[in-house]
Amino acid sequence: MATSKRRSGGRTTPKGTKPGRVHETHRLDTSDTHSLHGQNLAAASSRYTPPTLREQKVSPTWVPILMFALLGLGSLVILLYYLGFVPGGRNNWYLFSGLLCVLGGLYTATKYH
Repeated sequence: MATSKRRSGGRTTPKGTKPGRVHETHRLDTSDTHSLHGQNLAAASSRYTPPTLREQKVSPTWVPILMFALLGLGSLVILLYYLGFVPGGRNNWYLFSGLLCVLGGLYTATKYH
């Protein structure tokens, strides 16, 4: 059986430190309010205070209507193109306009609050 190469034990803190005291290598300890190079630090609060809301954003009613209209129109144009029911023959501009409508609907969806 192979011998274990793990080392156990050993010092994890500098020599000469005692619990409850700030060692000179730990001058920036948060428990000392005067430790940050002579500046006074405020004592930390023990209670959590949630941030205040600036204002609740509400989108106008035309934003979701425009979003669904663009998504529906774009997918309808692409579907009609592939079924062959577009006027003027099969032209790639129908696919391009349908794709632009779908992308416009997705962009409008990102602006909805």
